[in-house]
Amino acid sequence: MSHFHSPSRRQLVVLGVAAAFGGLSGIATAQNVADIRKKGELTVGMLVDFPPYGTTNAQNQPDGYDADVARLLAKDLGVKLNIVPVTGPNRIPFLLTNKVDLLVASLAITPERAKQVDFSAPYATASVILYGARKVDIKTAADLKGKRIGVARASVQDVALTSMSPEGTEIRRFDDDASGMQALISGQVDAIGCSTTVAAQIAKRVPADTYEKKLTIREQVMAIAFRPGQVELKKTLDEFIARNRANGELNKLYQKWLGVDFPVVTGA
Repeated sequence: MSHFHSPSRRQLVVLGVAAAFGGLSGIATAQNVADIRKKGELTVGMLVDFPPYGTTNAQNQPDGYDADVARLLAKDLGVKLNIVPVTGPNRIPFLLTNKVDLLVASLAITPERAKQVDFSAPYATASVILYGARKVDIKTAADLKGKRIGVARASVQDVALTSMSPEGTEIRRFDDDASGMQALISGQVDAIGCSTTVAAQIAKRVPADTYEKKLTIREQVMAIAFRPGQVELKKTLDEFIARNRANGELNKLYQKWLGVDFPVVTGA
C-alpha cells in the first residue's frame, strides 16, 4: 500500500503555476480530441444575444447559426453537446479558465485575440457597421466628434471605433448588443457600432427610414477559438470546416440563418 505524502510548498507553487498556464504539463484540463471523446461531451461557449448567429428559441434554449455549427461538430466527434452561454467580454476568460472546451461564439479573428487564443479556419463572416439615425450627419470618422456612439463592450466595433474616433466623441459601452440597440431606439445614443444582422433587426422594429448605415467599420472573419498549443484539435476543427464546406452542410446552415450562401473566405 503506497503512502500519500503531502506536497511541499514548492510543489504546490509549481502545480499552481502549471494550472494557471492552462496545463502546460497536462495537470489542468488541456483538452485534446481524445479527452473530449473520452468525456463523451463537448462543452462550447456561445453568445445568445447575437442573432442570427447566437440566439435563443421559444424554449429558451441556445439556437442560431453558431448553435447549429456546434451541434454539427459534436455529432462529427460522436459526443453530446453542452452549450454554455457567454458574453462578449467573458468569452475568452471562460475558455482560458477551462470552463469550456472551445468557443463557437461569433469571435472575429484579430491580432490582439490571436495572442490569447488559437483559431480554426473561418466558419462565418460578418460586416460591422456604424448604424444611426438618418437625421444625424455622419459621413466620415471626423463627423463622430460630439456624437454619442454606442458599442458592446470589448467587441470588434468597440476596438475599431475607439481607435478611429476623434477627440470629443462620446463612446458609450454596453454589456451586449441588445442594450446598445435599446439605447439607439430610445435616443440615448446617435448611432451604434453593430453587425449588419443586428442593424436588420433594429430596422424591423421601427418605421422605415428611421436609421441608416453610416460607415462600414470592418469586415470580420469569425472562427472557432481554443486554448493555444492544441495542434491536434486545430487539425480536427480545420478538417471539420473544410469537409462541411465541401459537402454543402455549412452552406445549408448559412442559408437557414442568414438567407445567403456561405461566403468565400480565405483560411486564417
